[in-house]
Amino acid sequence: MPLVTGKEILAAAKKGNYGVGAFNCNNMEIVQAIVAAAEAENSPVIIQASQGAIKYAGLDYIVGLVTMAAEKAKIPVCLHLDHGTDFQQVVQCIARGFSSVMFDGSKLPLEENIAITKKIVEIAAAVGVSTEAELGKIAGTEDEITVQDKDAMFTDPKDVQYFAEKSGVDSLAVAIGTAHGQYKFEPKLDFARLDKIRSLVDIPIVMHGSSGVPDADVQKAISLGVRKINIDTNIREAFVRGLKGAMDKNPREIDPRKLLGPAREAMIAVVREKIRVFGSSGKA
Repeated sequence: MPLVTGKEILAAAKKGNYGVGAFNCNNMEIVQAIVAAAEAENSPVIIQASQGAIKYAGLDYIVGLVTMAAEKAKIPVCLHLDHGTDFQQVVQCIARGFSSVMFDGSKLPLEENIAITKKIVEIAAAVGVSTEAELGKIAGTEDEITVQDKDAMFTDPKDVQYFAEKSGVDSLAVAIGTAHGQYKFEPKLDFARLDKIRSLVDIPIVMHGSSGVPDADVQKAISLGVRKINIDTNIREAFVRGLKGAMDKNPREIDPRKLLGPAREAMIAVVREKIRVFGSSGKA
Protein backbone atom coordinates (compact mmCIF):
# COMPACT_ATOMS: atom_id res chain seq x y z
CA MET A 1 0.00 0.00 0.00
CA PRO A 2 1.16 3.63 -0.39
CA LEU A 3 3.05 5.29 2.44
CA VAL A 4 0.85 6.65 5.20
CA THR A 5 1.56 9.60 7.47
CA GLY A 6 2.80 9.43 10.99
CA LYS A 7 -0.23 11.48 12.00
CA GLU A 8 -2.55 8.76 10.72
CA ILE A 9 -0.68 5.95 12.46
CA LEU A 10 -0.38 7.82 15.76
CA ALA A 11 -4.04 8.90 15.75
CA ALA A 12 -5.01 5.23 15.68
CA ALA A 13 -2.48 4.48 18.43
CA LYS A 14 -3.93 7.25 20.57
CA LYS A 15 -7.43 5.90 20.08
CA GLY A 16 -6.31 2.35 20.91
CA ASN A 17 -3.97 3.40 23.74
CA TYR A 18 -0.88 1.64 22.36
CA GLY A 19 2.53 2.66 21.09
CA VAL A 20 4.05 2.34 17.63
CA GLY A 21 7.70 1.59 17.00
CA ALA A 22 9.74 3.99 14.88
CA PHE A 23 12.74 1.97 13.71
CA ASN A 24 15.79 3.55 12.08
CA CYS A 25 17.10 2.21 8.79
CA ASN A 26 20.43 2.55 6.97
CA ASN A 27 20.34 -0.13 4.27
CA MET A 28 18.21 -2.71 2.46
CA GLU A 29 18.51 -5.48 5.04
CA ILE A 30 17.32 -3.20 7.84
CA VAL A 31 14.30 -2.03 5.81
CA GLN A 32 13.45 -5.64 4.95
CA ALA A 33 13.78 -6.71 8.58
CA ILE A 34 11.52 -3.92 9.88
CA VAL A 35 8.77 -4.63 7.35
CA ALA A 36 9.02 -8.41 7.76
CA ALA A 37 8.70 -8.06 11.53
CA ALA A 38 5.75 -5.66 11.27
CA GLU A 39 3.97 -7.98 8.84
CA ALA A 40 4.59 -10.99 11.08
CA GLU A 41 3.03 -9.07 13.98
CA ASN A 42 0.32 -7.44 11.81
CA SER A 43 1.42 -4.06 13.15
CA PRO A 44 1.64 -0.58 11.67
CA VAL A 45 5.23 0.65 11.57
CA ILE A 46 7.26 3.81 11.18
CA ILE A 47 10.55 3.47 9.32
CA GLN A 48 12.77 6.45 9.90
CA ALA A 49 16.00 7.73 8.43
CA SER A 50 18.33 10.13 10.18
CA GLN A 51 20.51 12.71 8.47
CA GLY A 52 23.40 10.28 8.90
CA ALA A 53 21.47 7.50 7.17
CA ILE A 54 20.67 9.81 4.27
CA LYS A 55 24.32 10.80 4.00
CA TYR A 56 25.38 7.13 4.03
CA ALA A 57 22.79 5.54 1.74
CA GLY A 58 21.62 8.52 -0.29
CA LEU A 59 18.22 10.18 -0.16
CA ASP A 60 16.90 8.51 -3.31
CA TYR A 61 17.98 5.07 -2.11
CA ILE A 62 16.24 5.54 1.25
CA VAL A 63 13.03 6.74 -0.38
CA GLY A 64 13.19 4.03 -3.05
CA LEU A 65 13.77 1.19 -0.58
CA VAL A 66 11.07 2.19 1.87
CA THR A 67 8.52 3.17 -0.77
CA MET A 68 8.93 -0.16 -2.55
CA ALA A 69 8.72 -2.06 0.74
CA ALA A 70 5.55 -0.16 1.69
CA GLU A 71 3.89 -0.84 -1.66
CA LYS A 72 4.46 -4.57 -1.24
CA ALA A 73 3.54 -4.62 2.47
CA LYS A 74 0.18 -5.62 3.90
CA ILE A 75 0.54 -3.26 6.84
CA PRO A 76 0.65 0.58 7.07
CA VAL A 77 4.18 1.97 6.66
CA CYS A 78 5.29 5.55 7.31
CA LEU A 79 8.62 6.99 6.10
CA HIS A 80 9.83 9.55 8.64
CA LEU A 81 12.82 11.90 8.78
CA ASP A 82 14.45 11.56 12.20
CA HIS A 83 16.21 14.56 13.79
CA GLY A 84 16.24 16.87 10.80
CA THR A 85 18.18 19.97 11.83
CA ASP A 86 18.59 21.60 8.42
CA PHE A 87 15.55 23.44 7.07
CA GLN A 88 16.46 22.83 3.42
CA GLN A 89 17.02 19.12 3.97
CA VAL A 90 13.67 18.77 5.73
CA VAL A 91 11.95 20.45 2.79
CA GLN A 92 13.89 18.24 0.38
CA CYS A 93 12.69 15.13 2.21
CA ILE A 94 9.11 16.37 1.93
CA ALA A 95 9.58 16.97 -1.80
CA ARG A 96 11.19 13.55 -2.38
CA GLY A 97 8.40 11.51 -0.82
CA PHE A 98 8.78 11.26 2.97
CA SER A 99 5.33 10.98 4.53
CA SER A 100 6.47 12.45 7.87
CA VAL A 101 9.33 14.72 8.94
CA MET A 102 10.89 15.86 12.17
CA PHE A 103 12.51 19.23 12.68
CA ASP A 104 14.79 19.13 15.70
CA GLY A 105 15.23 22.68 16.91
CA SER A 106 15.79 21.66 20.52
CA LYS A 107 19.17 23.41 20.66
CA LEU A 108 17.64 26.68 19.52
CA PRO A 109 15.98 29.35 21.67
CA LEU A 110 12.29 28.56 22.19
CA GLU A 111 10.92 31.26 19.88
CA GLU A 112 13.32 30.36 17.07
CA ASN A 113 12.43 26.67 17.43
CA ILE A 114 8.74 27.60 17.18
CA ALA A 115 9.24 29.87 14.17
CA ILE A 116 11.12 27.30 12.07
CA THR A 117 8.88 24.44 13.15
CA LYS A 118 5.82 26.47 12.15
CA LYS A 119 7.24 27.11 8.66
CA ILE A 120 7.91 23.40 8.19
CA VAL A 121 4.44 22.50 9.48
CA GLU A 122 2.88 24.85 6.90
CA ILE A 123 4.93 23.40 4.02
CA ALA A 124 4.34 19.80 5.09
CA ALA A 125 0.61 20.21 5.71
CA ALA A 126 0.14 21.68 2.24
CA VAL A 127 1.18 18.35 0.69
CA GLY A 128 -0.27 16.00 3.31
CA VAL A 129 2.93 15.26 5.24
CA SER A 130 2.90 15.02 9.04
CA THR A 131 5.36 16.68 11.40
CA GLU A 132 7.26 16.11 14.63
CA ALA A 133 9.29 18.56 16.70
CA GLU A 134 11.43 18.35 19.82
CA LEU A 135 11.32 20.39 23.00
CA GLY A 136 14.08 19.77 25.51
CA LYS A 137 17.38 18.03 24.80
CA ILE A 138 17.89 14.27 24.85
CA ALA A 139 21.33 13.13 25.99
CA GLY A 140 23.68 10.99 23.92
CA THR A 141 24.62 10.85 20.26
CA GLU A 142 22.36 10.52 17.23
CA ASP A 143 24.64 10.57 14.17
CA GLU A 144 26.32 14.00 14.19
CA ILE A 145 24.03 15.37 16.91
CA THR A 146 25.65 15.07 20.35
CA VAL A 147 24.33 16.27 23.69
CA GLN A 148 26.56 15.70 26.70
CA ASP A 149 24.83 14.18 29.73
CA LYS A 150 25.57 17.25 31.83
CA ASP A 151 24.00 19.47 29.18
CA ALA A 152 20.90 17.33 28.67
CA MET A 153 17.86 19.43 29.48
CA PHE A 154 14.50 17.96 30.38
CA THR A 155 11.42 19.36 28.69
CA ASP A 156 9.81 22.12 30.74
CA PRO A 157 6.06 21.37 30.96
CA LYS A 158 5.21 25.08 31.06
CA ASP A 159 6.64 25.50 27.54
CA VAL A 160 4.82 22.53 26.03
CA GLN A 161 1.33 23.94 25.55
CA TYR A 162 2.70 27.22 24.21
CA PHE A 163 4.99 25.42 21.77
CA ALA A 164 2.29 23.07 20.52
CA GLU A 165 -0.25 25.84 20.00
CA LYS A 166 2.15 28.25 18.30
CA SER A 167 3.85 25.70 16.03
CA GLY A 168 0.86 23.54 15.11
CA VAL A 169 3.08 20.45 15.06
CA ASP A 170 1.44 17.00 14.88
CA SER A 171 3.60 15.22 17.48
CA LEU A 172 6.19 16.24 20.03
CA ALA A 173 9.38 14.56 21.25
CA VAL A 174 10.10 15.32 24.89
CA ALA A 175 13.11 14.81 27.14
CA ILE A 176 12.15 12.85 30.25
CA GLY A 177 15.38 10.98 31.01
CA THR A 178 16.09 8.81 27.97
CA ALA A 179 19.31 9.01 25.94
CA HIS A 180 20.53 8.14 22.47
CA GLY A 181 23.01 5.29 22.08
CA GLN A 182 23.92 2.58 24.58
CA TYR A 183 23.13 3.34 28.21
CA LYS A 184 25.96 3.39 30.72
CA PHE A 185 23.42 2.85 33.49
CA GLU A 186 19.72 2.07 33.73
CA PRO A 187 17.73 5.16 32.77
CA LYS A 188 15.43 6.77 35.30
CA LEU A 189 12.43 8.25 33.54
CA ASP A 190 10.60 11.26 34.98
CA PHE A 191 7.05 9.91 34.77
CA ALA A 192 5.62 12.80 36.78
CA ARG A 193 6.99 15.22 34.18
CA LEU A 194 5.54 13.08 31.37
CA ASP A 195 2.15 12.97 33.07
CA LYS A 196 2.18 16.76 33.45
CA ILE A 197 3.14 17.25 29.80
CA ARG A 198 0.38 14.91 28.67
CA SER A 199 -2.17 16.85 30.70
CA LEU A 200 -1.25 20.04 28.85
CA VAL A 201 -1.34 18.86 25.22
CA ASP A 202 -3.52 16.50 23.24
CA ILE A 203 -1.00 15.60 20.54
CA PRO A 204 0.96 12.30 20.46
CA ILE A 205 4.11 12.29 22.58
CA VAL A 206 7.32 10.79 21.17
CA MET A 207 10.01 9.06 23.23
CA HIS A 208 13.49 9.08 21.70
CA GLY A 209 16.42 7.00 22.94
CA SER A 210 14.21 4.05 23.86
CA SER A 211 16.73 1.26 23.22
CA GLY A 212 17.79 -0.03 26.61
CA VAL A 213 14.80 1.36 28.51
CA PRO A 214 13.22 -1.49 30.53
CA ASP A 215 10.04 -2.87 28.96
CA ALA A 216 7.98 -2.02 32.04
CA ASP A 217 9.08 1.62 31.87
CA VAL A 218 8.27 1.81 28.15
CA GLN A 219 4.81 0.41 28.81
CA LYS A 220 4.25 2.86 31.66
CA ALA A 221 5.27 5.72 29.36
CA ILE A 222 2.77 4.47 26.77
CA SER A 223 0.05 4.42 29.43
CA LEU A 224 0.89 8.09 30.09
CA GLY A 225 0.51 9.17 26.48
CA VAL A 226 3.66 8.19 24.58
CA ARG A 227 2.58 6.98 21.14
CA LYS A 228 5.81 6.84 19.10
CA ILE A 229 8.84 4.99 20.46
CA ASN A 230 12.16 5.37 18.65
CA ILE A 231 14.47 2.37 18.37
CA ASP A 232 17.87 2.44 16.65
CA THR A 233 20.64 1.11 18.91
CA ASN A 234 18.92 -2.25 19.52
CA ILE A 235 18.67 -2.78 15.76
CA ARG A 236 22.37 -2.00 15.28
CA GLU A 237 23.26 -4.39 18.09
CA ALA A 238 21.19 -7.16 16.50
CA PHE A 239 22.73 -6.52 13.08
CA VAL A 240 26.26 -6.82 14.43
CA ARG A 241 25.36 -9.84 16.57
CA GLY A 242 23.91 -11.70 13.58
CA LEU A 243 26.77 -10.73 11.30
CA LYS A 244 29.45 -11.61 13.83
CA GLY A 245 27.78 -14.95 14.55
CA ALA A 246 27.80 -15.84 10.87
CA MET A 247 31.45 -14.82 10.49
CA ASP A 248 32.49 -16.73 13.61
CA LYS A 249 30.67 -19.82 12.32
CA ASN A 250 32.47 -19.69 8.98
CA PRO A 251 35.46 -17.30 8.99
CA ARG A 252 36.19 -18.08 5.34
CA GLU A 253 32.73 -17.14 4.08
CA ILE A 254 32.80 -14.48 1.35
CA ASP A 255 29.17 -14.54 0.21
CA PRO A 256 27.49 -11.36 1.55
CA ARG A 257 24.12 -13.08 1.44
CA LYS A 258 25.25 -15.71 3.91
CA LEU A 259 26.57 -13.02 6.25
CA LEU A 260 23.85 -10.39 5.95
CA GLY A 261 21.01 -12.94 5.95
CA PRO A 262 21.62 -13.93 9.59
CA ALA A 263 21.98 -10.25 10.49
CA ARG A 264 18.56 -9.60 8.96
CA GLU A 265 17.01 -12.49 10.90
CA ALA A 266 18.47 -11.18 14.15
CA MET A 267 16.95 -7.76 13.50
CA ILE A 268 13.55 -9.26 12.67
CA ALA A 269 13.49 -10.98 16.08
CA VAL A 270 14.34 -7.76 17.93
CA VAL A 271 11.78 -5.64 16.05
CA ARG A 272 9.05 -8.26 16.62
CA GLU A 273 9.82 -8.27 20.34
CA LYS A 274 9.61 -4.48 20.51
CA ILE A 275 6.31 -4.40 18.63
CA ARG A 276 4.81 -6.78 21.17
CA VAL A 277 6.08 -4.65 24.06
CA PHE A 278 4.59 -1.51 22.49
CA GLY A 279 1.19 -3.18 22.13
CA SER A 280 0.75 -2.62 18.38
CA SER A 281 0.60 -6.31 17.40
CA GLY A 282 -2.63 -7.01 15.53
CA LYS A 283 -3.39 -3.29 15.10
CA ALA A 284 -2.64 -2.98 11.38
